[in-house]
Amino acid sequence: MNPVLDAALRSWPFEPWLTVNVLVAACVYLRGWRVYHRRDPERWHYGRLAAFLGGLASVFVALASPLEPFTSLLLSVHMVQHLLLVMVAPLLIWLGAPLLPMIRGLPEPVRTYWIAPLFNVAWLRRLVVWLAHPVSALVLFVVATWVWHTPSLYDLALRAPGWHYVQHACFLVSGLLFWFPVVRPYPVRVTWPVWFLFPYLILADLSNTALSALLTFSDRVLYLHYASVPRIGSGSALSDQAAAGVFMWVPGSIAYLLPLFAIGLRLLFGESDLKPDSKTPLVNGRVSLPLLGESPSDRRFDLLRMPIIGPFLRWRYSRQTLQLPMLLLAVAVVMDGFTGPEVGPMNLAGVLPWVHWRGLLIIGLLIAGNVFCTACPFMLPRTIARRFLPAEMNWPRRLRGKWLAIGLLVTFFTAYEAFSLWDNPRLTAWIIVGYFVAAFAVDGLFRGAAFCKYVCPIGQFNFVQSLASPLEIAVRDPAICSACKTKDCIRGRDGIPGCELNLAQPRKHGNMDCTACLDCVHACPHDNIGILATPPGRGLSDDPFRSGVGRFGQRPDIAALVMVLVFAAFTNAAGMVGPVLEWEETTRQQLGLASTLWLIVAVNVLSMLVAPLLFVWLAASGSRLWGRVPHSTLTVANRFAFAFVPLGFAMWLAHYGYHLATTYEAAWPVTQRFAIDHGWNALGVPLWVCGCCEVAGTWLPKTEIVILDFGLLWTLYLAHHIARNMTPSGRAFRAFVPWALLAVMLFVVGVWIVLEPMQMRGSQ
Repeated sequence: MNPVLDAALRSWPFEPWLTVNVLVAACVYLRGWRVYHRRDPERWHYGRLAAFLGGLASVFVALASPLEPFTSLLLSVHMVQHLLLVMVAPLLIWLGAPLLPMIRGLPEPVRTYWIAPLFNVAWLRRLVVWLAHPVSALVLFVVATWVWHTPSLYDLALRAPGWHYVQHACFLVSGLLFWFPVVRPYPVRVTWPVWFLFPYLILADLSNTALSALLTFSDRVLYLHYASVPRIGSGSALSDQAAAGVFMWVPGSIAYLLPLFAIGLRLLFGESDLKPDSKTPLVNGRVSLPLLGESPSDRRFDLLRMPIIGPFLRWRYSRQTLQLPMLLLAVAVVMDGFTGPEVGPMNLAGVLPWVHWRGLLIIGLLIAGNVFCTACPFMLPRTIARRFLPAEMNWPRRLRGKWLAIGLLVTFFTAYEAFSLWDNPRLTAWIIVGYFVAAFAVDGLFRGAAFCKYVCPIGQFNFVQSLASPLEIAVRDPAICSACKTKDCIRGRDGIPGCELNLAQPRKHGNMDCTACLDCVHACPHDNIGILATPPGRGLSDDPFRSGVGRFGQRPDIAALVMVLVFAAFTNAAGMVGPVLEWEETTRQQLGLASTLWLIVAVNVLSMLVAPLLFVWLAASGSRLWGRVPHSTLTVANRFAFAFVPLGFAMWLAHYGYHLATTYEAAWPVTQRFAIDHGWNALGVPLWVCGCCEVAGTWLPKTEIVILDFGLLWTLYLAHHIARNMTPSGRAFRAFVPWALLAVMLFVVGVWIVLEPMQMRGSQ
């Protein structure tokens, strides 16, 4: 194989932020396009879908293919990248007519509360009209092209990655603006005549020709960067520059002249300018856009309706089938914790719980909700022994809240840092054994799944984080539940238990206290309960009555649980960064302590109990006084606490995701060692270099910050919505400000944590 071609094929850059954005855009467009395709397949044909996806693919190829690493070595390759961003991608995207599908494909709350209000903002409408006008679009396009091709700015973009991203964004945005008047994607209506595009495209071609000629016929290298980099092949930097000029000249002129030819044919044969479509209703001379309405045929996504996985989950013994391998894995971790090497990175108990289980747990919560509780191994022995255990006692009334679970969570997180649990396999094994014993004892004596509802720290973590999940066990048709007389989803039937936590499905909102055991699904005789898609975070900004929970605004224990987990996310992540560890050691020496044990305990108690109490009280008091909220400080704190679920979730995801991304290979060598220790050599000899933590790529902190960005924006949105619900008209923003300041403060702390060097845990 040609060496250059081989190097190109091996040079695929890893750009997760771009990949995720492209995939999200494709999914949103496809979701909206499917709705319109069912209504009008003639207009919303597959060509539009292919064009839009092709435009996204062009962006991906330009920025996340071997073109990207070679742009710093060859100006000609850099020019191809810019042509994709300026001419290919924008044209294809607009040919896909993305305006309606992209809006229709968004979740309904986003369309209703974020997008729809923008249409009523007068200055924003005027700005869009001005940007879309051919004069403005042409000027911005030409200016962006010439400015970024000046030697000083071009070399700056090559030296500084940040400016390189800005350059790419300018080219893509200016390209979208330029081609918008040419394509005029449906349902846009314009006021200028079609012949106006003749001077528009000719002037753009003249600008392109002048710049291309300057590059092609120059007798010196214009961009000093390319004169200093190693050459690929036998060509010189000057010949590479000439090739770049040719690439810009010929394809660019073709891109401008082909639309001119098509427009000329339309005018020659007398085709009139764009007219309103007969199928598109007009309101006061404007096209009425069906942006927010739901089609009667639309149905929410239901995981139980999916092939293969749906029938399996509807099977009566599906949960036990999922629990069994998890139980066997837990037994193996305990065995290795007691009998294996006491070096964490070489022991299953030092790697699987603290790297893989935590990382997969938070990803599972993000994708599918409370999946771990569905497959919880601690419940399988209890389920089997239920035939012999009485379970007749009621859980003590004074403990019927989340306060005990909060104490256990703070104790666990503190012990995790104080005793370095990730590097103590034996203690980890004892914790797992203690979990089994506690679950067995509590649920053996008390009815109503008391361990899951009131005790289990893992369950409380899952309950809170799954409030932001996209799936929820819910009824499909409330009318069927209203007519149901037997209430089998709670009482059970034919040996199938009903909901042990007494969550009445018609009045259940969100995933709080739901262990996703699927008993209600199996017991319902009407097949009216599904695992339905729901807008993530639905119900966090409102306060309806929830079966088994009540109103969030009247549950200070649940609000306290939320805030403890939010602050614990930042505390737990901060405990692994270099500056914090250095501070702990320096403080220990200054205080003359033998170890950092009590210092860590004090810091964790302050940061997970005292700090949330102080900051939430300050924010609630400020919000109540400044916004004149007609509620008590406690009620204000209870309501606004739930707005911070997304920000806390984002920090957990960034933290646990970091460990999983850098240490995922560590599971294989410890599995090989465990197999050899028990007489099975088929897996081979462990290669311990795989147990070493991978060097975090530059993409990882960027991804973590993007995750925190989403968490912050989501939290701010929820807090503002809560302020509007609780505050008299005109005072909502003032009530919102103190909570926004608290969210921004936590976000800044999170970004600082992400950018600091991390301690590698669960690896060698």
